[in-house]
Amino acid sequence: MSSYASSSTWTSFLKSMASFNGDLSSLTAPPFILAPISLTEYSQYWAEHPDLFLESSSIDETNFKEYAASLDPECESLEMAKMLSVTKWFISTLKSQYCSRNETMGSEKKPLNPFLGELFVGKWENKQHPEFGETVLLSEQVSHHPPITAYSIFNDKNGVKLQGYNQVKAGFTKSLMLTVKQFGHTLLDVKGDSYLVTPPPLHIEGILMASPFVELEGKSYLQSSSGLVCVVEFSGRGYFSGKKNSFKAKIYKKFEDTKVKDSQVYTISGQWSGTSKIVKNMGNGVKSEGVEFYDADRTPAEHLVVKDIKDQHPLESRRAWKPTAEAIKNNDMGAIDAAKTQLEQTQRDLRKQEEDKGIRWQRRWFTDVDYSEEPAEDAEKPAGNDVFLKLAAKFGLSTKNVPSGTLLGEREDRKEELQAVHWRFDRKLWDQEKEIVL
Repeated sequence: MSSYASSSTWTSFLKSMASFNGDLSSLTAPPFILAPISLTEYSQYWAEHPDLFLESSSIDETNFKEYAASLDPECESLEMAKMLSVTKWFISTLKSQYCSRNETMGSEKKPLNPFLGELFVGKWENKQHPEFGETVLLSEQVSHHPPITAYSIFNDKNGVKLQGYNQVKAGFTKSLMLTVKQFGHTLLDVKGDSYLVTPPPLHIEGILMASPFVELEGKSYLQSSSGLVCVVEFSGRGYFSGKKNSFKAKIYKKFEDTKVKDSQVYTISGQWSGTSKIVKNMGNGVKSEGVEFYDADRTPAEHLVVKDIKDQHPLESRRAWKPTAEAIKNNDMGAIDAAKTQLEQTQRDLRKQEEDKGIRWQRRWFTDVDYSEEPAEDAEKPAGNDVFLKLAAKFGLSTKNVPSGTLLGEREDRKEELQAVHWRFDRKLWDQEKEIVL
């Protein structure tokens, strides 16, 4: 239990949550539960292990068996070896995404809510591994109502590029557990091989004790353009193993096999914040002996290089939020309110000016693409060979704006008047950028 749990500030906060109904971003939280960073920074967690982010780009016909030897000496194909690599990369991202605040700040914290047009950029220089080259991160707040962060991470030297966007909708249960539905998806391209990744739903426990932590639930899908698919099921303490942060991932040759018992090629299980093992299905009920798949504690995350605040553009996150972040670190609620109010009022004034002039805010590096059957006449439409449509069709993913991982025909997909607008990175816009530098 946190020492803050019995404080009057926390008690008042709990009472406000119990009766709250609306946009969670408008809740005023005590300073000790606030993170001094913006949600736009969370995009960096996708590539904090550059070796795994880039690994599949170095696997080819000549070495795939060598790569897979420690997991499966009899790995059947190049495509399967790459799928194992991408799955390991995905599992490696989870600790950074959902546990890192607990380790650096003591518990899960409420991040600062980005303003429209907020930017966060940086790079992994990989000086210890020159063969990796430079990996670039671009993150942009493309919508404020609802709040949506779009991001791209790319490494030109190795032909790896990732793009996606994220939106969350949250609410409290009667027991004051915070449930979070994630919206959006991530597309990974490795030298022409494509993968579609859906984030899982989650909930935040420990709120009553003032020691919040994240627990994942539900499923994530990793669909490859080769047809291979990995279905990852998450659970909290007690369901699979009695341990927190548990997961079980199964890799299939095609999505149809997921409906057939024991048709998976591999089963990977353990803790996404700790160690996991992989077992191969040999057929006829025979399984291989489990070997280690990934150890999240063995390799520390490699943090992004971000330029000094004095060199940042006014729209860049750390410069814009500097007074607020300092107030949070000083535990000064009055200064937090003053700094946040000033920044947010400035943004409201800008939006009002734009509205009065009939101006629509121009996104910097991302465009919204309308995937609906009858898109608006002036809407950006997907190309004929759209990768998202191809990959979604392979496992029956709904292309509507529904919680991530919703399949066709499921309850959320059947709701009426749903949009199907998704955000896409436009590399040309970054190449033409004149004001923002890494």
